[in-house]
Amino acid sequence: MQTDSLSFPSVFSSFWKRWGELWVGVGLALCIGLIYYLSTPELVSPFDYTFRMARALLQGQVGLQETPPPYLNEMIPLNGRYYSVFPLGSLLTVLPHAWVAEQGWIQAYPSAQVAGLIAAAIAWVAYGLASHYGFSLGMRCLLVLFLLLGNWTWCNLVFGGAWHLTLGFALLGQLAALYFILVCRIPWLAGLCFALAFGNRTELVLLAPLFLYLLVREDLFVDNWLARVWRPVLAFCLVPFGLGVATLGYNYLRFGSITDFGKSRIPGVLEEPWFADGIFALSALGRNLQEMLLRPWKQVEGFPYFVPTGFGGSIFLASPFLLLLFRPQNLRHPCVIVSWIALGVTTAILWLHGNPGVAVLLSLCHESAALDLLDPTA
Repeated sequence: MQTDSLSFPSVFSSFWKRWGELWVGVGLALCIGLIYYLSTPELVSPFDYTFRMARALLQGQVGLQETPPPYLNEMIPLNGRYYSVFPLGSLLTVLPHAWVAEQGWIQAYPSAQVAGLIAAAIAWVAYGLASHYGFSLGMRCLLVLFLLLGNWTWCNLVFGGAWHLTLGFALLGQLAALYFILVCRIPWLAGLCFALAFGNRTELVLLAPLFLYLLVREDLFVDNWLARVWRPVLAFCLVPFGLGVATLGYNYLRFGSITDFGKSRIPGVLEEPWFADGIFALSALGRNLQEMLLRPWKQVEGFPYFVPTGFGGSIFLASPFLLLLFRPQNLRHPCVIVSWIALGVTTAILWLHGNPGVAVLLSLCHESAALDLLDPTA
């Protein structure tokens, strides 16, 4: 008598592999999104620069006519209007919420909800990236938890200001672009996600060649390689190129120059001591290196004796998990090597920024945190 070759354990194992692990990822993303939402200090952040400017765009304006409240002290008064330094991409990102507000359905930007949605989306994409490399279920969950709850990403996003949410959108865009290159190869969608990333953090446009390399690396050393790569390259570049041109035009409409992003126009910014040599200067390298890699926690009298400051400090103290990035086996995979190059490029730019502090530190930490997701030997 023949026995059924499909035993219950094998059927259950196959079902779990196909559907169970999928729902684990969904549940993990939802839980992280809820944690972010519940841990926000306020449901609506007052620092809604991008939301206000997006509403102005919908009204056909590139600047605000009314005087903004005094706590929005980075608004730039010019020719009877007020402008923000945020690039066009960050305004387009929140355009759906601005449209809803224009219909009268909401009165303010729901920053807590947006932070939760960003965190959930990052968790889902990171889980998918980790699954691509055959990590165990436990390792996948650990990497997602590290990325969202084990470093500065958490405290950044839940503040909910325009600066914080743009960093979150940038991280989501980078990871999603990697997902649609390495896991589910859809070049135009990868390009759209990359546009989300550099549209919110302009310096990330420098990473475009690295993303293109990851997209076409398997076709570079074959016959007729050019005929094989031009279509995916074109598909990837369409949206980022269009956003780049539109951003330059937006700069011209605001400040009369396509290369002027307005940083130096913020009232009083050049009077601050760390900007004595300009917004970006070589003299800032030493300060940023010390702030981000070497600065210890603040010492206080009594227990617990050392506390983080919240506005700087070594990223390795804030997230010791990052020390795993220096394992020798990390350099065995091309994706990891490319990621280290990306980290070096962005670090070189960010360390030139005159003000050492949390925003620049967060960008560096985000780049570092993503590296473990690309390590198939972890």
